[in-house]
Amino acid sequence: MTSPQKTKFEMAVIDKVTEMRRKKNLSQDEIAIILGLSRGYIGQIESPNSPSTYNINHLNRLAYELGCSPQDFMPNKPIVEEGWD
Repeated sequence: MTSPQKTKFEMAVIDKVTEMRRKKNLSQDEIAIILGLSRGYIGQIESPNSPSTYNINHLNRLAYELGCSPQDFMPNKPIVEEGWD
């Protein structure tokens, strides 16, 4: 059985959130508290082998707390996924 994987787009968003989290010296625990989620769930989100992802409301709240725009978590260009041809 294969592990569930995130799309390239989902991983790009998660990578941007993780990068911003680290720049602000925030732990997964602190992000979990901000979002009202468990630290384990944030770990699942940051793992490419789990289907867990941030939703739009999570991104909006994180943008508020981190002093940025939700757009800052989005890739600059569309990301082509496998099978789109």
